[in-house]
Amino acid sequence: MCITDKLVSNLIEELNCDTIFTIPLFGGIAESVVVTWIIMAVMAIAAICLVRNLKVENPGKKQLLLETAISGIYKFFEETIGEHGKRYIPYLMTIMLYLGVANLIGLIGFKPPTKDLNVTAAMAIMSIILIEYAGIYQKGVKNWLKSFAQPVAIIAPINVLEIVIRPLSLCMRLFGNVLGGFVVMELIKLLVPVFVPVVFSCYFDIFDGLIQAFVFVFLTALFIKEATE
Repeated sequence: MCITDKLVSNLIEELNCDTIFTIPLFGGIAESVVVTWIIMAVMAIAAICLVRNLKVENPGKKQLLLETAISGIYKFFEETIGEHGKRYIPYLMTIMLYLGVANLIGLIGFKPPTKDLNVTAAMAIMSIILIEYAGIYQKGVKNWLKSFAQPVAIIAPINVLEIVIRPLSLCMRLFGNVLGGFVVMELIKLLVPVFVPVVFSCYFDIFDGLIQAFVFVFLTALFIKEATE
């Protein structure tokens, strides 16, 4: 088998959404869904463990570290999203944590859910619904509808089309970058000695995965700020 055929074969296998088990009335449950459930369970257990025995006076080192990290992330989003978008920061922080864990989970043998286009599409749709809701909440339905005709009424169709373009952009950017990292890694594995891919794997599995999580959430925050201004 030539290099191209082997790469295509590996890519098709990677994109294939395997069904882990079937639930009556609901049908097959894909691997990405099961892995997402695992991530949710781990994050929930970690949250419960981290917030146990919190103290107002004389906090321990664990609490101080946790408060410093949460405060730093909150302050970053507060500066990014603006005064009117502060109520959406918990959602952004949750999505960032989920995407970060989802992109890193391949290090322990699981298939990252973000390699499933259905997952990235669902994330993008959730974010765009929140963005439009933020605009309606801040401006009211009447002013929100008027905003599509700003600065001039002739561009209203373009502004309406942007509602479709934004989730598509968020979805394909996240999915494409994660998938692109896989393609590059497969090419490296096929063309260079064994020890070299290990270095690049650390980059694509750790650094690039975290960058993609940050970019997705950062763009969502910017869109919310634009919608609430």
